[in-house]
Amino acid sequence: MRISARADYAVRAALQLAASRDDGPLKAEAIADAQDIPHKFLEGILNDMRRGGLVLSQRGGNGGYRLAKPAGSISIADVIRTVDGPLVSVRGVRPPDLLYTGPAQSLLPLWIALRSNVREILEGVSLADVASAQLPPDVSALTNTPGAWANP
Repeated sequence: MRISARADYAVRAALQLAASRDDGPLKAEAIADAQDIPHKFLEGILNDMRRGGLVLSQRGGNGGYRLAKPAGSISIADVIRTVDGPLVSVRGVRPPDLLYTGPAQSLLPLWIALRSNVREILEGVSLADVASAQLPPDVSALTNTPGAWANP
C-alpha cells in the first residue's frame, strides 16, 4: 500500500487542527507553515475535507479552518478516504469486484485480507489518538515487530 502525498498532507493538516482545537480556526497558511505543506496544494485538500464534512471553514479576519467533529470521532481512514477514495484497491478496483482465474484465484482472498487489515488499523486510530501520541496498544505492538519498517 502506498500513502499518497495528498493523504499524508491531509492527515497532517487534520492533526494540526486537532492539536489546535481550543485555539479557534486556523488559517491555511498557518497549517501549511507548521506542517511544511505547499500552501496551494493544502488549499485543495482542505476544500475536499470541507466538502467531505471533516472540517468547517470560516471567512473573515478571524476565519480559518477547524474540525467539524471532535478529533476522537474522526479516524485516520476517514481523512484518507475523503481526499484519496478507497483505502485499498487493485488497479483502481475494489477487491470484491475483481475476478481471477486459474492459479491467480487465491489473489482475491489475499487482497481482501489486506484490505481488511488496513481498514482495521486506520479505522481504529483517531486523530485524537495520534495527536496525543496514544496509539491503540494493538497498533503500537505492530510497530515493535522486528523488521516492521525494513525492506527485505
